[in-house]
Amino acid sequence: MTLRFICPVAIIATAFFVGSCGNSSDVPILAGNTQAASAEGESVYLKAKEADEAGKTAKAIKLYDQTATRYPFAKSAPQARFRQAELLEQKGEVVKSFKAYQEFLTRYTGSSLYSTALNRQARMAQAAADGEVKSGFLGIKSKLSLEKTVEMLEQTRDNAPKTRTASKAQFTIGELNYAKKKTKESIAAYRKLVADQPDSPEAPEALFRVGEILMKEADAGNKNQATLDLAREAFNDYMIQYPGHSRNAEARRLVANLGSREIERTFEIAEFYEKTGKLDSAKVYYRDVVRRSSSGKTHDAAKARLKALGE
Repeated sequence: MTLRFICPVAIIATAFFVGSCGNSSDVPILAGNTQAASAEGESVYLKAKEADEAGKTAKAIKLYDQTATRYPFAKSAPQARFRQAELLEQKGEVVKSFKAYQEFLTRYTGSSLYSTALNRQARMAQAAADGEVKSGFLGIKSKLSLEKTVEMLEQTRDNAPKTRTASKAQFTIGELNYAKKKTKESIAAYRKLVADQPDSPEAPEALFRVGEILMKEADAGNKNQATLDLAREAFNDYMIQYPGHSRNAEARRLVANLGSREIERTFEIAEFYEKTGKLDSAKVYYRDVVRRSSSGKTHDAAKARLKALGE
């Protein structure tokens, strides 16, 4: 059998020819004759505008999409994609509109409409999140899933890194996960905000909430020492990093409360050892309670147990 060498350029050209023969509006017209392709795009755009002005919204959306998708280099392609997103937003098609704005933002970074698109996308993501949070408290299912809403917020954050829009989006991810009882994800989101944008207006509250969530976990029964230590660490970090924030006094009170909880837990350990006959171990923990507390019910109880055990 004779092997023939086939030029790679010929393969590419053949693939391009086959790929360009379909009628799908999802396939972009690749530039063989850019001027001709742009002219075709402008023609489709004018038809889209005509449908738009006539109130034929569905047809206009389809033609605007066709303009931007098949003729991305046409002069009116940016306006076409933006208007498609705008009309979808007006129709309440949140996911489709968000996607169209994203396509606009990805391709047309130099457009005069860029900031407007960015702000509208951010507004849509926040509105979706507000619906999620409210529905979570009311027990009503919202239109968008938690995953989809978080995805929208993450995209908003990534489109405008290190900005107030990004910090608000990241903070909302933390709120949203907490409303859905996803405490691990919520803590991770708040910590990411503090790490990425420590000077943002949302960062102090985010770090405070990390400690608050860990304390609530302890209240719910997760009283292991690691959880309490993490809560104290978060509150201490908050007070060190943001000494002038409005919740500093509350943080100090909560840290003091954590100390009381630890003393109570030490007393419970001492009682456990006493009940199981390990008296020397029980004494060690009772002494620790007395040493770490100057007065109070638990302090007095520990002293009484030590006296009963011969000290």
